[in-house]
Amino acid sequence: MSNLFSNGPGAIELLAPGAALLRGFAAPHDAELAAVVRSVSTAAPFRQMITPGGFTMSVAMTNCGAFGWVSDERGYRYSPTDPDTGRPWPALPTVIADLASRAAAASGFDGFTPDACLVNRYAPGARLTLHQDKDECDMSHPIVSISLGVPAVFLFGGLKRNERTLRLSLAHGDVVVWGGPARLRYHGVATLKADRHPFAGAERINLTLRRAR
Repeated sequence: MSNLFSNGPGAIELLAPGAALLRGFAAPHDAELAAVVRSVSTAAPFRQMITPGGFTMSVAMTNCGAFGWVSDERGYRYSPTDPDTGRPWPALPTVIADLASRAAAASGFDGFTPDACLVNRYAPGARLTLHQDKDECDMSHPIVSISLGVPAVFLFGGLKRNERTLRLSLAHGDVVVWGGPARLRYHGVATLKADRHPFAGAERINLTLRRAR
């Protein structure tokens, strides 16, 4: 199911038609990305959102960009303002937008300009169940997911929830891009194991960039 174009940092691994894993693509921007995460989470603190079913997510989240993804008893949606403060989300930092655009282009999706970045913080024991990203208005744009901090296992499934799931070990700086025929594939993150990394201590930070509107 996978095809490795090269080995080590900079390798591009094809996961499926329209989906690629770029090893170490974001790692050279460590310092800038750490500063961005601090700045965004200071302006819009991490919080554990509530699902429409009333459950508290194990992953803490915040957003930056013109739109932020939110969840509560009313459902999943994008909002131009932080529901906790009523203020606009922090602006999308240029370093993240440029990184996402370059990763998308390297994966065959030229011209990607994200307007939303969901920032997830995983503590040991946190996980993200299989789901599809389908709250966006235009599915022609890809999704770009940047992994930072401790390693995690990314679950990449098919177009149906019960299809076989590929388990990908993601390290600090790895980027996954999926779009086109892979745009609505189910995906998630297995329960995070205890570990440490200089970027965020015991935690994993994930930046997911999308075109919401």
